[in-house]
Amino acid sequence: MDFRTACEETKTGICLLQDGNQEPFKVRLHLAKDILMIQEQDVICVSGEPFYSGERTVTIRRQTVGGFGLSIKGGAEHNIPVVVSKISKEQRAELSGLLFIGDAILQINGINVRKCRHEEVVQVLRNAGEEVTLTVSFLKRAPAFLKLPLNEDCACAPSDQSSGTSSPLCDSGLHLNYHPNNTDTLSCSSWPTSPGLRWEKRWCDLRLIPLLHSRFSQYVPGTDLSRQNAFQVIAVDGVCSGIIQSLSAEDCVDWLQAIATNISNLTKHNDSDLLDRRKHCFTVQSESGEDLYFSVELESDLAQWERAFQTATFLEVERIQCKTYACVLESHLMGLTIDFSTGFICFDAATKAILWRYKFSQLKGSSDDGKSKIKFLFQNPDTKQIEAKELEFSNLFAVLHCIHSFFAAKVACLDPLFLGNQATVSAAASSATTSKAKYTT
Repeated sequence: MDFRTACEETKTGICLLQDGNQEPFKVRLHLAKDILMIQEQDVICVSGEPFYSGERTVTIRRQTVGGFGLSIKGGAEHNIPVVVSKISKEQRAELSGLLFIGDAILQINGINVRKCRHEEVVQVLRNAGEEVTLTVSFLKRAPAFLKLPLNEDCACAPSDQSSGTSSPLCDSGLHLNYHPNNTDTLSCSSWPTSPGLRWEKRWCDLRLIPLLHSRFSQYVPGTDLSRQNAFQVIAVDGVCSGIIQSLSAEDCVDWLQAIATNISNLTKHNDSDLLDRRKHCFTVQSESGEDLYFSVELESDLAQWERAFQTATFLEVERIQCKTYACVLESHLMGLTIDFSTGFICFDAATKAILWRYKFSQLKGSSDDGKSKIKFLFQNPDTKQIEAKELEFSNLFAVLHCIHSFFAAKVACLDPLFLGNQATVSAAASSATTSKAKYTT
């Protein structure tokens, strides 16, 4: 099930994303009423069962007049491989499903060019002969300074041939002109071991940020410095969008207003059924989904109860260490173990064979349908790609509360101040449960 179908889309647009120390790269934002989806482009196989590509091989025959019909940018001088930046209009149909703008050229006729400078790659291609076999892989996070078009509709301008000194930030054309009377054909092949494979460039989920109780900021953490035309959104479980850079000041304001409106609407909707309107009150939600309402006289009492619940959660998770729930995957009975030390483990209930496992730090987002299904988004540590895992549970509330508790305990065990204060609230913690608490002041 695609959980996005239940979300009413309110805004879509292209922005830049800066994630850590990486150069900003283009992403697409989908803002729905309860979630912000950040997507990046990738190339997947659409022949049979879809899967993501690693490396692909494409063979192109040099035409007498038309040449290869490609333009390239980049190079080792910018710490990236050379990438395909344009494809000639005449050859675009022939290359459709095989070669894409944004493909990094890794090998040319078996020659490794991953770490070659731009001019070196140009010379290898010029001297490649009548037929060139390219090993390519789509560069998902191409730096924004390359200014690559997002689709294949941008064709390279024709010219008789490339000459002179090429530039890694400008399109270097390689015999781009095409003569319609030329009888030579362009020969393209997919993987030699898997003929007939076709590929397609798509927007794929990179990160999902639930908006309920989330927050956003334009400020650099710990300072009063405001980022220009940029912001980040942080979910209640700490998952961060990364720094989203709008293309203009007006666009940034529009995004911030739209996100703020959706967060506000969700908060009002979530609190509309509260029974106790007094100043210092909170609710405790049990595993069955039942809400229990409480109120205290003083703000300090409320803070003490909050600390007690946090400590109780930490101590209980530390005590049990792991929790296993029965679940269903494609009609097969499975088990999901949430382990405080190792993270998430999914296994076959009958054979006990492990299907997949991920650390807590690899969980980059999740969503649920409010009934029985959870979609987890984990990041593969090797490929850095987001891998979606969907499971169905008989007691959705129990699983969500358990995950919340284990994450809260993970955060708490890294907080020296919290650990130092455990003794002062141990009495309150002994009478509390591990139920998820929601506080409203």
